[in-house]
This record gives sequence, C-alpha cells and structure tokens, in this order.
Amino acid sequence: MAESSALHAFMGHANPTLCHLAARTGGAVAIGNVCDGDAISNFAVDHDINLAFVSSDDPLAAGVVDSLLDHGIRAVGPTRLGSEIEWNKEFCRSVIARISPESNPAFAVARTPDEARTAVHRIGANGPLAIKPVGLTGGKGVKVVGPHLADNEAALGYALEIIGSGRHGGAVLVEERICAPEFTIQAMTDGHSIVFPPATYDYPYRFAGDTGPGTGGMGSCALPGGLLPFLEKETFDEACDIIRGVISYLDESGREFSGCMNAGFFVTQDGLRVIECNARFGDPEGINIMALFDGDWMDVLGAMSTRSLSADLVPMSDKASLVTYLVAPEYALGTSDGHLFTVDEDAIAATGGSILFSSAIEESPGAYRTVGTSRAMAVTATAREIGEARSIAAKAIDAGITGDLEWRDDIGVFPART
Repeated sequence: MAESSALHAFMGHANPTLCHLAARTGGAVAIGNVCDGDAISNFAVDHDINLAFVSSDDPLAAGVVDSLLDHGIRAVGPTRLGSEIEWNKEFCRSVIARISPESNPAFAVARTPDEARTAVHRIGANGPLAIKPVGLTGGKGVKVVGPHLADNEAALGYALEIIGSGRHGGAVLVEERICAPEFTIQAMTDGHSIVFPPATYDYPYRFAGDTGPGTGGMGSCALPGGLLPFLEKETFDEACDIIRGVISYLDESGREFSGCMNAGFFVTQDGLRVIECNARFGDPEGINIMALFDGDWMDVLGAMSTRSLSADLVPMSDKASLVTYLVAPEYALGTSDGHLFTVDEDAIAATGGSILFSSAIEESPGAYRTVGTSRAMAVTATAREIGEARSIAAKAIDAGITGDLEWRDDIGVFPART
C-alpha cells in the first residue's frame, strides 16, 4: 500500500515496519485497540482515508469492516458475518458440507462433557483425533494426537478443558486426524470474481523437522510454476473450485466478503480434505504471495471495493518465495519478558533479503525488543529456485541480525513422503 499511497496505520503496538512506512509516505499512526471499530473509524474519518484494508482475524470478527462502512469509509475485508467462515469453525464445516461434503473430514461438534465423550468415542473409533476450539485462537489452539496429545483419552481431556473454560466459544470440533501433505491458497476476491495465486506451503511446528508445539507459522514458501512437489494441477484446480463454492455461498447468503480467503487443504489418497477457511491473508503465507505480486496493490484494493477485480490486476512473478520468522526462545513454549536484538537493514538488503517486523518495537535506531507472545520479525527472499531463496534468507539473518532470536533453518525443505 505504501508503494502508491500515503499509508495510515491503526495498530496494537508501534510496529516498526508500519511506523517507518507511514512516516516515509506522510501518513499518520495510532496505537490502540484494533478491535474497536468506532476508534478506527474515527481515525479514518479524521484523516480523510479513501480506502481501508482490514486483514487480521480478531478485528474482522469484531466487525471493524462493518463499522468503517457505516461511517462511509470504503473498506476491503469481510464483514463480521462474512468472516464467520474463520471465527466459527462449526459454521465453516457446515458450509463445506453444503458445497463439497466429501472434502470434510469425519467430525462432530461438542458443547457439553457428555457430547465430547460421545464424539471422541465415535470419531476416535477409527484412529487418532484432532481437537479444535470452535472460536479464534491465533493459530495456536488446535492439538492433535501424536505431536501434542498422547492418545485419544488425552484428546478428550483437552476437549473437556476447552468446554469447561468457556473460552473460544466454549465448544470444540472433534475431528479425525489426517496425516497428509498440506497446502494453502491465498484467493483474492471482491466477493464475486476470484484470482488464484500460487499455492503456499506452511511450516507450523516450532522446531526443525516439524517437531514441537503448533504455532501461528514459523515460515512458508511458494515455488515457481505455482504448484508444490506433492500438488498436481488437477488437485490445485479442485481446491480452487471449493473456494469458489464457499465465496459464492457467502455472497448468496448476504455475507459480504472481499479481500483474501486463505484456505488450507490436505492432499490424501482419498482426495482433498479442507483444513480450514480463513477470512484474511495467511501469516506468513500472505507474505509469500505479496513478495511475488508485481502490480499496484492500491489498484487491486480499489477493484475489490467496487466488485471489479480481474486477473490482469494481479500479475505474479514466476519465482520462488520464502519467509522465515525469527522468534523469542520461549515462543509457543511459555511467556517472555522481551528480548533485545539488533537489525542492520543495509546489510540485509545487500544479501537480497528483506524484512518485516511483527511483534517488536524499536528501542533506538537499529535496536529492537520483542513484545507480546507472537513472532518478532520475518525475513523474506525471492529467487529463481527455492534453494537459492533459502540461501539468501540464511545469509540475511547471519549478516544483519544479532540477538538470541531463534528460527527454523529448514524452511523451504520439503519432508520426504511415505
């Protein structure tokens, strides 16, 4: 957005990337509650904002787009009802059941302890389980038997814990655990027309080799040609058809949806299975796609806001892109008091890499501190081949970042499939 507009940013903390871009383009910044639709709308009105882009799960679920539209501000992003496809996993499963029932895994919804026991007994009779809170959890609520839970009895315990807490909707999805390659598509839409960029591959586990707890994503990649080693064009097209069906259903139901639908899939021997549908760019997968985007993003947002999106507005470079996140040592393992680290942006740029800050603030020029419990910053690289992109990212980290942040050095490596 900052490449062709004055960027104004309303954010939860002083994100260095957004602060620098706003200052460079003559925009304003505000720090506040990103789920406060009135505060954000008043900020937009005060600064004569022409177009607002809301692309984060909690603000969408809180109806920030609804508030902006009510205040006469053009906005891209689904309304609260449109974004229910993400903030209510039960609703998502019901939509998939309508348009592509064979793409749903075996599942049941439980709201009481008795319902949880029944669901675990029934779905778990055929194998290991996955337990998913129905509501939003920042990508950290899903637990599966194997990596996170010892057995289906432990899965029941986790389900009962969620129900008892009353958090995340006080309900759980009990699903069969599917062990198969995963991919996501960051489908860009105005609510009617849809553009499908390359598929992306995520690395959600905390440590190399896909071990440790699940996270919001330690990195991701996309490959030249738009497919992945395990993904055939026919399967990609089938996934696109499912996304078309979801967006059409939302449109026909009067649920306004614009922006990005980030849909995840398993490629099983029995066909595609839908993991989830998110109502905004994946993090980090959206960075992969925007690193390849070769147009004017404001033109795309404008078209999304007027239902005039077309594929020619979304040109993509035929390259590999890679995103590696750097995180505090405690990330996904416990709380953190904040870690200091330094960044030499010139040294990073010299390697061909680039950076985006996330949960960090600037203490002084070139010196930063982690904040909160999420990831500190992303290093991004594009190249003709994924191996070259991996090398660029590693060189960028080595040349330009000091401190005790950790990262997975196997982003861009595809695990062997049996």
